Amino acid sequence: MSDTPTDRLASVQAELGRAESDGNRENGSVTLIAVSKTFEADDIRPVLGAGQRVFGENRVQEAMGKWPGLREEFEGVELHLIGPLQSNKAKEAVQTFDVIHTVDREKIARALKAEMDKQGRDLPCFVQVNTGEEPQKAGISPKETDAFVTFCQNDIGLNIVGLMCIPPVEEAPGPHFALLEEIAKRNGLKQLSMGMSSDYEIAVCFGATHVRVGSAIFGARDYR
Repeated sequence: MSDTPTDRLASVQAELGRAESDGNRENGSVTLIAVSKTFEADDIRPVLGAGQRVFGENRVQEAMGKWPGLREEFEGVELHLIGPLQSNKAKEAVQTFDVIHTVDREKIARALKAEMDKQGRDLPCFVQVNTGEEPQKAGISPKETDAFVTFCQNDIGLNIVGLMCIPPVEEAPGPHFALLEEIAKRNGLKQLSMGMSSDYEIAVCFGATHVRVGSAIFGARDYR
């Protein structure tokens, strides 16, 4: 692997292009979300300088600390919340992010909609599906997803554009991606947020429209 984030970004972009071709997908049809969680503004700046504009963050507070300044330096940034959201952070999330990937319960859906109405914003949202039904992981169970999507769209008017999942680490991701695609299709949802550094090429073959790639661009994270 190359030494710098910009080299690694170029490598990921090339691999993504190959995966699109292999999956008979149109070139550029998959959005690369560079996951910058735990990295400082100085780590992110070179990747912005290389032209990447779509980024993902896990925590609202962390994003609020570093992105306002980066947005002033670089135009056209699109920020995606890809980590779990508490309802008491809905106001800040709607202020800070452009897309929300982790809607997974009624309380969050209602809080987000109320804040969007207050702030005059209509953010695209993904419903997070816990495809492996792992008790420790966020996300709604596959069997409850249809009803939840209907609730979000019809009952409260949330702009649900697609589904998101994080497959169990010890299982092959393909069946989980296939399940997400199947649920999305029957709900008329066109966007799929799935695939990370280790499996984004597989996700593209299963119809991913957004892949969330962090360590393959920024390097290993230090969680201390």
